[in-house]
Amino acid sequence: MTTRAEQRQRTEARILTAARRLFGEHGYDRTTIRAVAAAADSDPGLVMRYFGSKEKLFAQAATIPPDGPIEGSPAQIAELLRAGLTQKLAEEPAAALAALRAMFSHPEAAEEVRAAMTGQQRQVAAQLPGEDAVLRSGVIGALTLGLVIGRHLVRLDGLDADPEEILAIAGPLLTALTDTATSAD
Repeated sequence: MTTRAEQRQRTEARILTAARRLFGEHGYDRTTIRAVAAAADSDPGLVMRYFGSKEKLFAQAATIPPDGPIEGSPAQIAELLRAGLTQKLAEEPAAALAALRAMFSHPEAAEEVRAAMTGQQRQVAAQLPGEDAVLRSGVIGALTLGLVIGRHLVRLDGLDADPEEILAIAGPLLTALTDTATSAD
């Protein structure tokens, strides 16, 4: 038998999943509590009860989960970055897309994206040799962000290719940016 707490957790999870999808598809302004509730097969009152407000629901839905730790040799870092980018290209990152779509009109979303990207950049830069490690990690972040936005939000021609095809082109760039030979020592 399902407990009340388990039912609540399932309902909250359904609401968050629906909210991520809708915020990602329509942005913050065009997503309503009623639409989220309908997509979650729930009641608008429960959405408000569990999350308090549209802003709080958005804050939870748009929280970008951190990538795993990034450490190792430059070759290992390049491989971790390729694997992470492949996953982001293969599966629409719903929370990230919600934040990305809303970041131009909502400072909280812009801060969430910046914080997530900065955290990853700092991990990468700490592992890279050379005085230009921060610059190179910034370029890696911009490349990743650009490919994710180009594929999932803007839907640029060519970026609908299989992730492996995209990585055949972008992967050597990641390798070059993490390689000690490209550093400005």
